[in-house]
Amino acid sequence: MPSEKKKSRLQSNLDFRLMSLTMKFRDFVRPRMNILEEVEIKEGFHVLDYGCGPGSYIIPVARLVGESGKVYALDVHPLAIRSVQSLASKNRLDNIQTILSSCQTGLPAESIDIVLLYDLLHDLSEVKSVLTELYRVLKNNGVLSVTDHHMKEGDIISRVTGEGLFKLLARNERTTSFSRRGES
Repeated sequence: MPSEKKKSRLQSNLDFRLMSLTMKFRDFVRPRMNILEEVEIKEGFHVLDYGCGPGSYIIPVARLVGESGKVYALDVHPLAIRSVQSLASKNRLDNIQTILSSCQTGLPAESIDIVLLYDLLHDLSEVKSVLTELYRVLKNNGVLSVTDHHMKEGDIISRVTGEGLFKLLARNERTTSFSRRGES
């Protein structure tokens, strides 16, 4: 009989697999490229998908940044990392790097053009720590793109700007964009 800790981990893996299945259906019905078009990702950009999950955005972002760009896929769940690694391998994409972490990216300061914080903000327990890390890795003219169907736009804006690190840049149809405070 498995220990309580192992049962919890197994349940977590089951939850992740069910979430992945749900997201595959969602992505089929509402392609992720429709959201990414608002972010204006360009060839050569370095993009961090913070809380990448099973990798819904990874393939389209990797194609947008091209061979000269880089996609960093960060998640706390090992199955998410394996899923993204599998997608990268199957699609022969060498511009994707995975990061297993609950907060710290390990990336150099001011090295990221765009951070995607999608469908995760509502679930963050350490919002200040995460936003501080995102601020640190985002370039001066970089963009933090946020969407979270679990939250109202006003709550998203309040939560992201509340720590004083980011300011509202643009309200788009599906996403809200922020820049580092003091930057244009």
